[in-house]
Amino acid sequence: MKAKQIIKGLRVKLRMNLEQLNHYLHIHRLETVFNEQLIPHLSLYRFERGDFICSQGDASQYLYILVKGKVKVYTNTSKGKTLILSFRTPLDVIGGVEYVRGIDTVHTVTAVSPVCVIGVYYRWLEKYGKCHQPLLQFLLEHITQTLYNESYSLSLNLMYPVEVRLASYLISVSCDEYDLPYGQIKTSCLINAANLIGTSYRHVNRTIQRFCTDGLVERNIDGVFIKDREKLRVLAGHNIYEQTYSSI
Repeated sequence: MKAKQIIKGLRVKLRMNLEQLNHYLHIHRLETVFNEQLIPHLSLYRFERGDFICSQGDASQYLYILVKGKVKVYTNTSKGKTLILSFRTPLDVIGGVEYVRGIDTVHTVTAVSPVCVIGVYYRWLEKYGKCHQPLLQFLLEHITQTLYNESYSLSLNLMYPVEVRLASYLISVSCDEYDLPYGQIKTSCLINAANLIGTSYRHVNRTIQRFCTDGLVERNIDGVFIKDREKLRVLAGHNIYEQTYSSI
């Protein structure tokens, strides 16, 4: 009886995953991107906040399309430092450059919020997708946009004052949908923030103190709570770390 219940539970889960997969394909208008031969090889993957989706230097095997949530993309420099490149939302493509060039994972990608991605193994892309024009056009548009955004980010982000970089970072890592009403950033995130935005932890602490004085955030032993998100957005101006992709 127990074995039958497990099998029944797996069937229900598989059916629910298939329904969710079809749901995301429909709302993001991806049905035409993948041909009939590829669609059976698509899978829906879920990641929780803080999970690694891929890590710099690892062998790359899957193409992921972000269909729900937000991810953080960062890189390790030759000098051993970590630098944030962007925060991305749907419909970001993860692993596109690696697939086209046949190389290992270029950047580390982690989930900032609960995330859903549609994944497909490179082997199936090579077998069924390399001559499918809608898929190739989709990858071309997203890869070129990503490369442009990353080039822009690396060349200009460090020219912004630390106040702007930190405000943008705080907005990006605090997700309205999943955090407390005003957003919460743990102390461990602040320690990482210094490297990620290209400054010292001491400078981050001084800037946080000014934000507290101005009523933008509140700090306690657990971390930082955003008190006035709108004023923080005004300070950030155009969020220099956010990259948003629209449906095709």
